[in-house]
Amino acid sequence: MKIRNILLTIISSIFLCIVIGFLFFMLSLTSITSSDSDKNPEKIYKITVPSGETIRAVTRELEENKIIRNGFVMYVYARFNNFVLKAGTYHLKNSMSVQDILSILESGVQEYIRVSIPEGLTITKIAEIFEENKITTAQDFYDAAYDRELVSSYNIPAENFEGFLFPDTYFLTENMDAETVVKLMVDTFFEKISSNKDFVNKTNSELFDIVTLASIVQREYRVADEAPLIASVFENRLRRNIGLYSCATVEYIITEILGQPHPKVITTVGSDADTKIDNPYNTYLWAGLPPGPISNPGMIALSAAVNPPVTDYYYFRLVDEEEGRHVFTSDFNAHKEIGKELYTKPIGGK
Repeated sequence: MKIRNILLTIISSIFLCIVIGFLFFMLSLTSITSSDSDKNPEKIYKITVPSGETIRAVTRELEENKIIRNGFVMYVYARFNNFVLKAGTYHLKNSMSVQDILSILESGVQEYIRVSIPEGLTITKIAEIFEENKITTAQDFYDAAYDRELVSSYNIPAENFEGFLFPDTYFLTENMDAETVVKLMVDTFFEKISSNKDFVNKTNSELFDIVTLASIVQREYRVADEAPLIASVFENRLRRNIGLYSCATVEYIITEILGQPHPKVITTVGSDADTKIDNPYNTYLWAGLPPGPISNPGMIALSAAVNPPVTDYYYFRLVDEEEGRHVFTSDFNAHKEIGKELYTKPIGGK
């Protein structure tokens, strides 16, 4: 009986070795290698493996797209070797061996998409960038950014994440869950401000006001060293309950609230002037901060808004369009005089 069991074990082992050897032989024939370049030039195929996908479905897709010769052989080989398929987006070549392909699919090392979000964009504009890069649809991102429950989980006293989506370079993958992307940006925001001691111990309401002010500063400054001075102008105006008179808030109303194209200029004269639009975000009509942020600011604007320098400035005017430089003044007459100089100065500045 013992001899019989031993013989069966030996025969089973030999048979298993033959099967594995056959699979390895078949495996060597499965890839469309570079040696077939005359008939099958090198091809790169991007495959997205969703969570819960089966290896059989993947091998079938690779065979159909001529990355491997025989999907069934690859499938059997993967099952024999306890292969674990990991979700992700991968770029595979028909010149790769099947072993290499399986190693990539099991590694989870994905092909990342580099997406840069500039400072000062709104939720809508950010959503468009993510859709262009196939990270998520614009609508899904927008919906996640306006998810009241998600916003509340971060203790932000607002209806959406406007102002809290930190502008940065992100490495993402295709077809991500929109909520995951939003949370990544918000988490980055809180991580970034934690490095600035001025943000320590701010209440949720105080932080919201700082971000709202920073969002306006972000849209107004063009030269970094002027951001604190612009913040000081607005801080002085807030202290005296004077309107901020920021064109950026009017632009926000026109483009984000009214859904109209970006205006070439903000009109100030006439009964239908842009600065007379009846909306709480219009800082020409209403003193104080608008109801919420009008953009998503970077650290320069945030740092300026959290701790503006003490100045006696109440006005600023752009005097150098090319460099983006402003002149800051403390009284309206001086502000008007600078304007007269600009509009009456001969061409060439002579």
